[in-house]
Order: sequence, then C-alpha cells, then structure tokens
Amino acid sequence: MPSDARPGFPFAEKRDPSPMLGVAVVDALVDAIVSGAVQPGDLLPPEGPLSDQFGVSRTVIRESVKRIEEKGLVTIARGRGTSVRPTSSWNILDQVVLTSLIKHDDSLGVLDELSVVRAQLESVMAADTAQQRSDVQLKELGEHLQRMREALHDEAVFRAADIAFHETVMSSSGNRLAESIARILFDRALESTRYHGVDPSDNFQVTLDEHEAIFAAIAAREATKAQESMNRHILDAWQRRRLPTQKARGL
Repeated sequence: MPSDARPGFPFAEKRDPSPMLGVAVVDALVDAIVSGAVQPGDLLPPEGPLSDQFGVSRTVIRESVKRIEEKGLVTIARGRGTSVRPTSSWNILDQVVLTSLIKHDDSLGVLDELSVVRAQLESVMAADTAQQRSDVQLKELGEHLQRMREALHDEAVFRAADIAFHETVMSSSGNRLAESIARILFDRALESTRYHGVDPSDNFQVTLDEHEAIFAAIAAREATKAQESMNRHILDAWQRRRLPTQKARGL
C-alpha cells in the first residue's frame, strides 16, 4: 500500500527561492526516488508542503513533478496524488536519472552494466568502421593514436586523445542510434569519480596497446577482429580501474 504523504518528506531542507530552483527541485526529487528514500508505491507530498519545503511557488512544484513524470519516475493521478513508479518504468537514459543512478551506485552494479552495454555498442560500431572507413577517417584515428603514444606521461592529453579516438570510431561507423546511446552512457560515466576508479601503474601503456590492436584491425578492414578488440578493451579497461572493495549488484 502507498505510504501517507506528509510534510518534511526526505527531499531537501527548506530553502530560499532561486532562479534555477526549478532545476534543483527536479534534481532533488529524482535523487530522493533513485536513492530509495522514497520507494515505489509511495506518494509524494502534496504541492503545498513541497512548495513550503523548497521555497518555490506551487506552479514550480507542479511543473517539476510533471518533469519527473516524463522521466517515468512517477504517475500523477487526479484525486489520488502522485505515486512513485517501479524502477522498470524509469527512463534510465535520461541525463538526470542516469546521473543519479551512478551517484547512488555504491556497489558499482550500474557502472558494471553500463560498461557491458557500452562495450556491445562500441564494438559493433568498430566493426562497421572497419568495413566502411575512409582513408581520411583512418588518418584521423591514427592522429589520435599518435597523440596517445606521445602522451604516456601526460594524463590529461592521453585521456583526451583516448576519448577522441573512441568518438572517431563511433562517428565513422554511420550508426547514429548506437552512437547516440553510447555517448549518453559514456558522458554520464565520465562525470563519476567511481567510473575513473584507480589506474594501475601500467594502465596507460596497456590502454595504448589495446587501441593499437583496434586501429590495426580497422586499418586492415577486419571487422570481426575490430569488434572483438573493442569489446575486450572496454571491459578490461573497466575491470583494471574498478574499485576492488566494491561488489556489483543489479539495478
């Protein structure tokens, strides 16, 4: 049964109005639901208590609740209130929802799943790129790879070249849907310190070697090898830096 809505629900302390508070209200509501502070089936407090708690008008609250409904987190039923939906209904690719999932992912289970999905998508795109890449695209990949070779002792430059290499593989594939989803996953992951984890001492050299293998397969137009090399690289790279004290669990 849904729990009773009540003032002082665990969203945020009462705050003063701000021009960006509508965004903050959405973020706080999403965080409360994703973190489990508010469970599926629970009712959100009415507009009045939420308005007092956030220090905004009822109109701002109403619009904010509509935004989280669009993300699949709640159902608004006239006369019955706003209830939290099960996790299976959430739009996990939504920027705010995915960011919050990663933020509250103490077990790293979400990042484990993200890495698997990203590896599947990017490996397919690597195969497509191997089959249809142009000389210009291959040259661009080679330039990113050369920057990685020259920056083994410059973390910022190495990481930038690494990301550029992956972006070029994706854009060269021509698979716009896979590219869009993979970019969403990658961008949200990069925002998390948990995703960066801890690099082993030889991580950059190993990472470079893995990119060399991907590049060689694409250059030789060997689609299967390019797919296998990309999939192995993404999964192995995550396991190398994954925090060892954490245990994975599902969503």
